Amino acid sequence: MNARPHSLFPVAATAAFLIALVAALSSQAAQPPSLALLAKDGRRALPLTLIADQEFVALDDLASAFQLTVREESLGAVTVSYKGKTIVLTPDQALASVSGRLVSLPAPPSRNGRRWLVPVEFISRALSLIYDARLDLRKPSRLLVIGDLRVPRVTVRYEPLGAAGRLTIDATPRATITATQEAEHITVKFDADALDTPNPPLAPSTTPGLILGVRLVDATTMAVDLGPRFAGFRAAAQPLETSMRVVIDLLAAQTDAPGPTPAAAQPPPADLPPSFGQAVSAFRTIAIDPGHGGDDEGVKSTDGAKEKELTLTVARRLKGAIEARLGLRVLLTRDDDRSVPVDERTSVANNNKADLFISLHANGSMRPSASGASIYVAAFDRDAAQAAAGGGERVPAFGGGSREIEMVPWDLAQTRHLDQSAAFADLLQQAMHDHVPMAARPFDRAPLRVLESANMPAVLVEMAYLTNAEQAKQLAGEGLQNALVQALFEAIVKFRDTLPAGGIR
Repeated sequence: MNARPHSLFPVAATAAFLIALVAALSSQAAQPPSLALLAKDGRRALPLTLIADQEFVALDDLASAFQLTVREESLGAVTVSYKGKTIVLTPDQALASVSGRLVSLPAPPSRNGRRWLVPVEFISRALSLIYDARLDLRKPSRLLVIGDLRVPRVTVRYEPLGAAGRLTIDATPRATITATQEAEHITVKFDADALDTPNPPLAPSTTPGLILGVRLVDATTMAVDLGPRFAGFRAAAQPLETSMRVVIDLLAAQTDAPGPTPAAAQPPPADLPPSFGQAVSAFRTIAIDPGHGGDDEGVKSTDGAKEKELTLTVARRLKGAIEARLGLRVLLTRDDDRSVPVDERTSVANNNKADLFISLHANGSMRPSASGASIYVAAFDRDAAQAAAGGGERVPAFGGGSREIEMVPWDLAQTRHLDQSAAFADLLQQAMHDHVPMAARPFDRAPLRVLESANMPAVLVEMAYLTNAEQAKQLAGEGLQNALVQALFEAIVKFRDTLPAGGIR
């Protein structure tokens, strides 16, 4: 008789615990989004309200945070004042009058009981015009930086390189970054006041055993948690136009059983081609051009795969393979989703004295059955080629006299390298034939502007047809991407080894 009520107690306790847990999770899920305010004196949060997918903030919360005066006028207008400067808001109008100047808002003010709500962009578009400190609204991060604080936007990207891996960390604007190993993690320290980065900066690794994830330790420090397969790392800093980049190559411990293993029994890593020897000093720099970017999406498949995204993915894979195995310098004409003018793409290669230029694209056709990769080199009419070949000008020489220098128009620079471009295209066609489905006409010449100004051997590669549903699916997957990287890598090595000791120039 006593057993029954005694047995009910843990059941009741468990039920109560589950109810409490569900309530706690529900309350967490129901928490509204907030805007983080970051200033020299600390951090605070302002609650946000979602109205038709638009984020709003209450004017009285802004008034408390920024010492504003908010007053509702008799005619329905709302005035927001700060040190004698005034913003006038009118219900039902997505406009604000800032000291007589009209600025647009993404939505009109909205009333919620006694509170007035304004779109969060009100801060950057209107309030920043009358406030006496800099207001830097970063809406994707729900962050508002107040004053002259150094808060770089930080992105972390992980790329598997066979058994190894690579972390690429970008800080914009530039900030000094140092990486040191401490016990079971790598500490990455930024010379900044705070960081604008997701939390965690990188989800747990898809390569288990090498790294476990990247997390924030404090306002200016991240930690890379290391897995049991980690054996060491090397880090290199590279200043970019507006950013600082640190590349951390993660080395894996050898897990092979003791004793020699025949080379034939060791397959190359899935997405890192085997090494073909050491780089020749005369061949130092390769420029890779991921086609399109920004508003220019290029070809788009029926499943939504975009040319601009696929070209960048393959370019990053190829860059990682070349740098890790050949030690060459690799430049990307873009390393993010932004528009790059055609002439600027070639300028990156020319100004950095690249020894090879490869432009990556995906093809499209009105015929859904069209398929296969193809390689192009530049084509010029005979008159243009002869004009470029015969161009020259005598200029004064140091010490007296004169000397003749070759003058080649910018848009004809490729004419000097057509033979070597065709030679590389032939090597690439052979390498791709073993790895990649090829088009019926795999090699051709065309008047392509992105190649015409390249002052080095240059080719354009159409990797596959996105208008072909099957090929679009293949190009979006790792299999075809790895095959393309393998073929390009092999062709680069063979091309490098055929060059004379003096290199391209």
